[in-house]
Amino acid sequence: MLVVLLAVPLFGLPMSYAHAALLGTIGGMAGPLGDLSESFLKRQLGVKDMSNLMPGHGGLLDRIDSMLFNAPVSYYLILLLVSGSGG
Repeated sequence: MLVVLLAVPLFGLPMSYAHAALLGTIGGMAGPLGDLSESFLKRQLGVKDMSNLMPGHGGLLDRIDSMLFNAPVSYYLILLLVSGSGG
């Protein structure tokens, strides 16, 4: 959340600090949900690693699973917040 709050003045983002705090909070919750859902899929499939590209790390999907949820959630939340604030 602190990173998002610092990004508002640093990058001149057209959102308030309250919106930035909301974005950081929701983004902080979306990341672990991506990780948990990917782990759930692996357990359902009965596999330990999703690929052999990064042995011992759970595969490439384990490296990006949080971003798979966080990127679209953050994108649409930013669109909603910026369009709702008149910016």
